[in-house]
Amino acid sequence: MGNAIPVSSVGQRPSAIQTILSAGLVAGCFDLLSAIIVYSVVMQRTTDIKLLQGIGRAVFGNKIFDSDTSLALSGVAVHFFIAFSFATFYFFVFPYVTFLRRQRILGGLLYGAFAWCVMNLAVLPIFHVANIPHKWDSILRGVVILMFCIGLPISMIVSRHYKLKGQP
Repeated sequence: MGNAIPVSSVGQRPSAIQTILSAGLVAGCFDLLSAIIVYSVVMQRTTDIKLLQGIGRAVFGNKIFDSDTSLALSGVAVHFFIAFSFATFYFFVFPYVTFLRRQRILGGLLYGAFAWCVMNLAVLPIFHVANIPHKWDSILRGVVILMFCIGLPISMIVSRHYKLKGQP
């Protein structure tokens, strides 16, 4: 019986922290994996290491890290910080936005589009990481990736938390 789940934990909802960490981790993994598959494997625009280094370089520059591996790992950290930030925001907004509670799938997809707008129309240009995208194929590709890899998983995980809590 050492591996049995305690009866008291069956049916309990995860804590807010567990929910946010789960949502951020799942969304961050999906998004990172899709970026590597699309941009490194399918389109062959970059390598997975260069993709991660680009994320790290955008925040920390070139001079902070002595190795390319350290720069790539900083990119992973930044990427997941952003994913956890989007998960946290959604978690705290969810109970107050009726539409999100009633339309989990559509709400999640729209949240992914919102995440794309925040990143590409505000964060990246403000920090001089990238210009605002202007090619429709690039915009559509990015929006779709964030809709399905960021918005939808975050919505499903967060809405489950509140459903287990007894909210609609």
